[in-house]
Amino acid sequence: MAWMTYISHWFDEDDWYEGQQRAKMSQVRQVGLLAAGCQPWNKDVCAASGDRFAYCATLAIYIYQLDHQYNEFKLRAIMSEHKKTITAISWCPHNPDMFASASADSLVIVWNVTEQKVVAKLDDTKGSKNQKHVLRPESLKGTDEEDPVTALEWDPLSTDYLLVANLHNGIQLVDSESLSCITKFTFPSAAASVQCLAWVHSAPGMFITGAFSFSSPIKYPHTSSTSEAVPPPTLTQKQAFSLPPGHVVCCFMDGGVGLYDMGAKKWDFLRDLGHVETIFDCEFKPDNPDLLATASFDGTIKVWDINTLTAVYTSPGNEGVIYSISWAPGDLNCIAGATSRNGGFIWDVPRGKIITRFSEHGKNGIFCIAWSHKDSKRIATCSDDGFCIIRTIDGKILHKYKHPAAVFGCDWSQNNKDMIATGCEDKNVRVYYLATSSDQPLKVFTGHTAKVFHVRWSPLREGILCSGSDDGTVRIWDYTKDACINILSGHRAPVRGLMWNPEIPYLLVSGSWDYSIQVWDTRDGTCLDTVYDHGADVYGLTCHPSRPFTMASCSRDSTVRLWSLTPLINPLPINILADRCWDEVIGNIDRAVESGAPPLLCGKVSRDIKQEVEKTIENPRGEKLRWFSECFSSEAHELTAVKMSKFGGGIGAPSKKERLKEAAEIHLRLGQIQRYCELMVELGEWDKALSVAPGVSMKYWRKLMQRRADQLIQEENDDVIPYCIAIGDVKKLVSFFTSRGQLKEALLVAQAACEGNIQMSPLSTMSGSSNSDLNNTDDYNIKLAMANLIRGNELELAISVGTVLGESAAQATHYALELLARKCMTVTTWDLAADLLMMIPDNKLQLVKLCAFYPGCIAERNDLHEKCNLPNVEECMRLAETTEADGDIFETIKYYLLSSEPEKALPIGIQYVKEQLCGSDWTLDSVCPYLDLLSYIRTEQLMLHNCTQFRNELLILCGYIGALLAIRRQYNSIVPALYEYTRSTNELPCTPPSEAQKKVYSILVSRIQEEPLKGMVGPDYVTGSNLPSHSDVHVSCLTGLRIQGPVFFLEDGKSAISLNDALMWAKVNPFSPLGTGIRLNPF
Repeated sequence: MAWMTYISHWFDEDDWYEGQQRAKMSQVRQVGLLAAGCQPWNKDVCAASGDRFAYCATLAIYIYQLDHQYNEFKLRAIMSEHKKTITAISWCPHNPDMFASASADSLVIVWNVTEQKVVAKLDDTKGSKNQKHVLRPESLKGTDEEDPVTALEWDPLSTDYLLVANLHNGIQLVDSESLSCITKFTFPSAAASVQCLAWVHSAPGMFITGAFSFSSPIKYPHTSSTSEAVPPPTLTQKQAFSLPPGHVVCCFMDGGVGLYDMGAKKWDFLRDLGHVETIFDCEFKPDNPDLLATASFDGTIKVWDINTLTAVYTSPGNEGVIYSISWAPGDLNCIAGATSRNGGFIWDVPRGKIITRFSEHGKNGIFCIAWSHKDSKRIATCSDDGFCIIRTIDGKILHKYKHPAAVFGCDWSQNNKDMIATGCEDKNVRVYYLATSSDQPLKVFTGHTAKVFHVRWSPLREGILCSGSDDGTVRIWDYTKDACINILSGHRAPVRGLMWNPEIPYLLVSGSWDYSIQVWDTRDGTCLDTVYDHGADVYGLTCHPSRPFTMASCSRDSTVRLWSLTPLINPLPINILADRCWDEVIGNIDRAVESGAPPLLCGKVSRDIKQEVEKTIENPRGEKLRWFSECFSSEAHELTAVKMSKFGGGIGAPSKKERLKEAAEIHLRLGQIQRYCELMVELGEWDKALSVAPGVSMKYWRKLMQRRADQLIQEENDDVIPYCIAIGDVKKLVSFFTSRGQLKEALLVAQAACEGNIQMSPLSTMSGSSNSDLNNTDDYNIKLAMANLIRGNELELAISVGTVLGESAAQATHYALELLARKCMTVTTWDLAADLLMMIPDNKLQLVKLCAFYPGCIAERNDLHEKCNLPNVEECMRLAETTEADGDIFETIKYYLLSSEPEKALPIGIQYVKEQLCGSDWTLDSVCPYLDLLSYIRTEQLMLHNCTQFRNELLILCGYIGALLAIRRQYNSIVPALYEYTRSTNELPCTPPSEAQKKVYSILVSRIQEEPLKGMVGPDYVTGSNLPSHSDVHVSCLTGLRIQGPVFFLEDGKSAISLNDALMWAKVNPFSPLGTGIRLNPF
């Protein structure tokens, strides 16, 4: 056969294990993004082209694009390359993918919007088009922001010419293709300046400029070199006075951005106010994990609802730079802020007022403020003046600790209310004890080689604190030993953000000026993961104790990003699902910090959950899963994050409609029926809401029916009749008919009511029927909800929900358990994989695959066989020979794979599949079980030299059948790559299909049949797939396109594909796209 070709593998046989270890994905997943607002201090800060529009914050450009399917604008890209304030942006009128931006340092960048990359940085240094260049007027060399670019305009008569205006140094016409200056226009007076310009469309080659510093714009007409000046065309009256375009992009002084439809007189998109400058600090409200406060260079504090990504409170502002914030303990609803010039203050959040100010530091900037959570009356500040001051909230000074230089950070011990640590410009960390009258530190820790910025006490390990420095390191100090116990080296720039995890005692997160966030195992100094999604310096990191694995970060790129840290603690969530004993979930700190120990929960929240579960009499396992699901994942909250009409469909969401629907299904599964109903009402799916509403109460059902009736009456829709009859609201129905002049119908209704023919159904009857309705609705909703979770790779949550639901979700739960068991097929978690598979009732074949793939020695394999109730290795060899003699191909393959010579299964299985494919009556479902079973041969056996031919044939067959499976499941993005995987190297270039080929294709389609797993048709879509990342750019080796969202690296450590594509590939073809024979495990 043409497709039976040789695939050369990329590794020597001895390298397969290392390759398997290199195949990985980022463990820190971005799950939300709070975009910056539009800067208010420059003029050309928004632009539009076709179905896209853009605006710029201080250092980044935000690109939104219309999703035509749902008619909503979504954030498609954040482009950040400028180091100084962006001053102007402009879209090329001839090429919708070409975009220009300029900044205060006179840097002009030309972008390709679709590819989200820099095409050129324009410069007077000549070079190739794709190199980085900088075009600056000669007089500005050696200066910084003295003459910023104030306006950009593409020449309407040229595809490459761009008019660039500097405030004082004149105007240049630049060829963006050849990177050269065509001509330069100078001002007639040194006092003249340009702040805006525009081409005169009726006079080609002419443009005007304006300076807002004068009472009226001063215009200097010039002729550009793009074309000859010709007389303006004659315009008819209709042309001369045509209506303006239908949509206008608007920017507001508070940072808001909107797209206004002038014809419909409504906002198609309205982005609420956001920070327009660097965000220096962020912190969750102590008593509410849904509220996050941020402090910015723009002089404001904002409190965000992270479920809706909208600002619910904003401080009065005009405070100068706000460097640091600290919530008051508990439910006091106040925030302390530290400013660059106005001292410190306390903001009463609900009242919106500044209620107290602290001025002890004078005009010196306060870099850090910390409210003691052990003693709510004490607040600490540290300043440029070298003092750390401890005061009461009414302003009484308790201590003034003098340092030899500026103090940048301070932090209260969470285990001792009288202990505070500081970080100083003199490179030292100091610890003070407030219970004494001494103004000298108890400890001074030395070792950093540059200034210390932040310090953080461990919330779990008494006496342990960390410090971040401008030397690029994080040091871990043990107060009790008076020593540095570890140095974390990895950042390439000063360290700013620091955060200990409140449940895992050794887990520390740091943020840096190198744009990265790094996660550390402080036991041995290992960097567990590094993410580069921010486009500038990372300043603040925070999480809430009740959601210890949801982290927020803030940056100089003016964004706040939300992250899931749950993958870092595997297999802990799986231990909970498998109902392992408490000792494998919750432990003491000494056990958890032992070198090499698996993750264990040690914080207050996990202990509280254990107490609640142990008090539960009915269904303790269900309660355990519910509590820990909330702790590990706020998926239902994430999915409702797009519930805001003002937000244009949300940030990083597939669409408002899709995500609301997913959220509704999950709320239903978690027993939050009323929340489900309200979300379905918002989606306009009243029938589904009403069928489930009796599960809340009959009173709620009646109320919902009345709301639906009122809506239909407003729409003058005849469908209102059954609703009014169902709830017995005769008066409303008579009024409806009367208002429409249908007096006869009104009379009939009134007569029927008087005769007793219209009445409310008895509650008991309604309750009985509602349960039936609820059950009927459940079948559809359960399949949809479970499918969405599995396709989003939320396997742990899917199993939790499915376990609680029981039989109605059994099929999807079993599939999720299979996938999660594949995730556990690694060195340390084979037993856990077996435990998961044993939760499936008919599990023998799944356990066979697990044991076949297990790479241990004979004794270890026999132990696993015994646990899975399978014959030992020697017995499997005898059974294989017996079944081969009997002609039972499937059983023969199974037992050979379980034996000491699994390679003997390859020729038998491959020959059988080839014979099937040569026949005329095969289908996917008749071939797949054999290939799937064969794919579980141990990797080291598959890599043997004498298996080369069979290995290549197996890879080709799996690719071919995988492509058909992908077509069945509509995994369209990977189908071409799967067929490429099986193509002969000497095959001719593609040509249009012949009639014979079309006939063959129709036969293949008939063999595909229907997908047995309902709801699994359609592409996988993990959380964060739409969230832009502009610092960490990867191109897919499957598609050649830039990867949006999470990235999965293949076994060579270099080739990357999107996590969505990796998940879909692994579900239809277990082997890597690189053709090495290594199994893909992106789960």
